[in-house]
Amino acid sequence: MKRLILVRHAKSSWESSDVADKDRPLNQRGIEAAAKLGTWLAKHGHQPDQVLSSSAARCRQTWDGIAEGLGAVKDVSFTDFLYLASPPELLKALKSASGKTVLILAHMPGVGEFVRDMRRDPPPMHDMFKKYPTGAATVLEFRTDDWDDVQAGTGVFVEYVTPRDI
Repeated sequence: MKRLILVRHAKSSWESSDVADKDRPLNQRGIEAAAKLGTWLAKHGHQPDQVLSSSAARCRQTWDGIAEGLGAVKDVSFTDFLYLASPPELLKALKSASGKTVLILAHMPGVGEFVRDMRRDPPPMHDMFKKYPTGAATVLEFRTDDWDDVQAGTGVFVEYVTPRDI
């Protein structure tokens, strides 16, 4: 059994228009939401053993906040490949994963489309699932021992949460 946690980065700052998109930091609300998400994940037993994240500043800062609430994760990687990644690119990254519970931290629209593509059951009865707001997280399980076997439409829904829910 494999578990996937898909997270959209927390709320970013738009204070400075001269900051490149990839370098935009989180705003205060985003910093607080990331920390709450880490605590929520730990409380619900969703401890990743591997993290695959976009290299964007807002993703790095989101992970920093999440990590505060979790146990140590030794395998954390930040890559340009996941910056604004499409669903096929996210699937390619997932297929290369080695952890039993993998957290992918990325951007819209890719992460929202990817989570909808990966589940086999109906979406959760949550009015924000389709929008997949900043800081949202979905947990899916896959009945396999190898990420390379994972295909779209095979994930079993476990939980979905937004910062407002926490």
